[in-house]
Amino acid sequence: MQTSEIIHDWNGAGALGGLSQVELLDETLRDGIQSPSAIDPPSEVKVQLLRLLAELGVTHCDIGLPGAGPRARADVTLLARTILEEKLPIRANCAARTVIADIAPVVDVSQSVGVPLDVYTFIGSSPIRQYAEEWDLDFIVKQSTEAITFAVSHGLKCTYVTEDTTRSRPEALTTLFRAAIDAGASRLCLCDTVGHATPNGARALVAFARSVAGPTIGLDWHGHNDRGLALANALAAGEAGATRLHGTALGIGERVGNTPLDQLLVNFQLLGLTKKPLTRLLEFVRLASKHIGQEIPVNYPLAGRDAFRTATGVHAAAIIKAQKKGDIWLADRIYSGVPAGEFGKSQEIEIGPMSGLSNVRYWLAEHGVAASDDGARAVLAVAKSAARTLTESEIRTALEDPAK
Repeated sequence: MQTSEIIHDWNGAGALGGLSQVELLDETLRDGIQSPSAIDPPSEVKVQLLRLLAELGVTHCDIGLPGAGPRARADVTLLARTILEEKLPIRANCAARTVIADIAPVVDVSQSVGVPLDVYTFIGSSPIRQYAEEWDLDFIVKQSTEAITFAVSHGLKCTYVTEDTTRSRPEALTTLFRAAIDAGASRLCLCDTVGHATPNGARALVAFARSVAGPTIGLDWHGHNDRGLALANALAAGEAGATRLHGTALGIGERVGNTPLDQLLVNFQLLGLTKKPLTRLLEFVRLASKHIGQEIPVNYPLAGRDAFRTATGVHAAAIIKAQKKGDIWLADRIYSGVPAGEFGKSQEIEIGPMSGLSNVRYWLAEHGVAASDDGARAVLAVAKSAARTLTESEIRTALEDPAK
């Protein structure tokens, strides 16, 4: 049976636009650990995360801001050396303010390790930021062109990052973009620094930037999640022509965080945009969660405890019927838009107040527990009087003492 015979995919009704050409850039080890609740993980964990990113098909990684201090510089050096020695298929970049003192350490690491590094040099561009900082446009142009010229003259590829791009005036952006390109920047990074954008805004900004920059300059999209729109904005930006999308593990980052890189990867898989197996994606997310100190919410897509659990009778019955057909593919999709099996997980059926006998019988069979019909009904009766899903201990107690 063809998929199209049993699933009508409205997602396929529209063109993917530029998404088919998009690269992914991980910011976990720089913007991610800027979260005030984050722990800067040990160096060996950063190396593990880097290896997993390469295996997952992420082609670019921000390995840190070496100008931040000795610890940051040592970790950046280690990660750059790991890429070189292990021949990882990933291109490293470093962040820097539009200040030569920030860019010089990137040059030093690149030359000492012998690995090419890109520099993402950033400065605020919005009128609100200019007002707060007491900057004018001439100052921003001067800072930007001096920094970019220095980076390019020392052999670094340079991406010009306008912070708060989504709240910046088009005439100011036109001036800044053209000055940056004239100074040697090969890419522009459009930033939704405070999570202001909507998908329509993201599309409009990308289209504008392309009209100014022309066809040969790369466009990055870097988004935050203050409105809860980071993932949607990133996909919209990619459709509109951004050629590199940024994200972090679990969407960690300042305030409410960044675009979740893992969710970008899930969507790329479901849209047929990646051929890399993502069976180690959960390992990446859990490793980041453990060592950066960010708990995974129970309802978080893919990695959350409840992502593939159900205790609802109607849902469970449909899954069980699909399994009885001997069709694992069907069972994995009948009540799930994300097939668990493609990411190393499986559907789980629990017993709770919204359950039916099918839940109980399935759970007992899965746990190798023999029980009579009266025993199954006793478990269901306990579940119906409960305020939550039953634990294994509560289920077994109900079986042992049906009178309760």
